[in-house]
Amino acid sequence: MQTPITILIADDHTIFRQGLRELLERKGGFHVVAEVSDGLAAVAQAREQRPHIALLDISMPGLTGIEAARQIANVSPDTRTVVLTMHRDERTVLEALRAGANAYLLKDADASELIEAIQVVHRGEAALAGSAAARVLDMLRRGDSAPVSADLLTPRERDILALVAQGDDNRAIALKLSLSEKTVGNRLSEIFQKLGVNNRTQAAIVAVQRGLVPPPEVI
Repeated sequence: MQTPITILIADDHTIFRQGLRELLERKGGFHVVAEVSDGLAAVAQAREQRPHIALLDISMPGLTGIEAARQIANVSPDTRTVVLTMHRDERTVLEALRAGANAYLLKDADASELIEAIQVVHRGEAALAGSAAARVLDMLRRGDSAPVSADLLTPRERDILALVAQGDDNRAIALKLSLSEKTVGNRLSEIFQKLGVNNRTQAAIVAVQRGLVPPPEVI
């Protein structure tokens, strides 16, 4: 029997939290281990429960979802965070991703889109709602950081990073570049260190902003 994906839900609206729990547990394959109504409690429960996924609203008392994502990355590094919010501006999206969020979805997303995002993030990839992705990529194309020397990364590292920016997981990258998954993982660790980031999403953002790889296309 497949181990369920464990979920922490953090939102200050009780009805929304309960609705999410019912949706996920009715779907099957998910187990909600905690529900909280503020950012401080989200961090505390992430530390205690070590869930696979934390679903975080941005506008919560105590700590914002963005700051909670940042702290959860420290207290429970294996927990992946999904920001689920009504905030549509691209700077908020970027701020959340830079804080360590692995996905950003709008609260009006379809249930199927939310389920898919959780599954994608659990596999170690990143997810953005189509509209949010379009805004982020538009901002990246306009540029938000000065370019840096391409010598920062080796040609192979740039190849790997370009595929990360396209949303490929380690297995897909390994197949496309004729490498082992272990080699891809090791190279990614080196890339993260060079770029001063903690995860794939942050690496892709920094790489595109600094002109190290071209921005991906939204389909």
